[in-house]
Amino acid sequence: MKTGKSALPLMLFMTALLSIPPSAMAEQKAIEIMQMVEDRDDGDSQSASLEMLLIDKHGKERLRKIKRFTKDKGDDTQILMFFLHPADVKDTGFLTYDYDDETKDDDQWLYLPALKKTKRIASSDKSGSFMGSDFTYADITSRNLVDYEFKILKEGMVRNQKVWIIESKPNKKAIDETGYTKSVLFIRQDNHFVIRAKHWLKNGGKNKYSDVKKLELIDNIWVATEITMTTKKGKKTIHKTILKIKDVKFNQGIKDDIFSVRRLEKGL
Repeated sequence: MKTGKSALPLMLFMTALLSIPPSAMAEQKAIEIMQMVEDRDDGDSQSASLEMLLIDKHGKERLRKIKRFTKDKGDDTQILMFFLHPADVKDTGFLTYDYDDETKDDDQWLYLPALKKTKRIASSDKSGSFMGSDFTYADITSRNLVDYEFKILKEGMVRNQKVWIIESKPNKKAIDETGYTKSVLFIRQDNHFVIRAKHWLKNGGKNKYSDVKKLELIDNIWVATEITMTTKKGKKTIHKTILKIKDVKFNQGIKDDIFSVRRLEKGL
């Protein structure tokens, strides 16, 4: 077969491609998928009403109601929450600055009205329970992808949707901050949404399982409107949180100045 000059670059490219180990190609593909998860459109601003149901190992339930505001500021994201119900947590506020800069730690503050005191959440405390739920303070912010190694384990199906199943291994910094030593993520292939995950905890031999029970398209943006997070030790459920998101509204002209410690302490 006659080979022209134009075929030489292609042959060199194919030769280089074949020299890359399959494991390295799988890791690169996994990183690309995780970047698409990170870049998924979530609106410039959002307001929503949340219901957080806490269920202990005896089946006893506690309901909490929250108002949440979210807004992008440049490449950063700011989140403000106010607890509305019940009376023992009413007017508790939580503020997060989720920085895009991977070298900068996210800032978080918790206002406790009973003490009339604002507490700054240290990085070492972000793996702790958020207001008694199975979610942590770290769960509320996005992950820095550079702190993780990703690998595609296989493809699968969840609720009749094709998913990639990706293993996520954090470095020491991320382990200390999140409390997770490893995670397996189930990511829908059509919209790059993490709809299920298993997390291995560094303390106590426990695992946590998150599951997006309801995923809705609102104003052409995918929103998880019902999420469960369950903490287990072996097959035994230790605690469970059901989070429902309602009245989701995008791009409502939320002012920048509400995302401040001063407003956090003032309340709604």
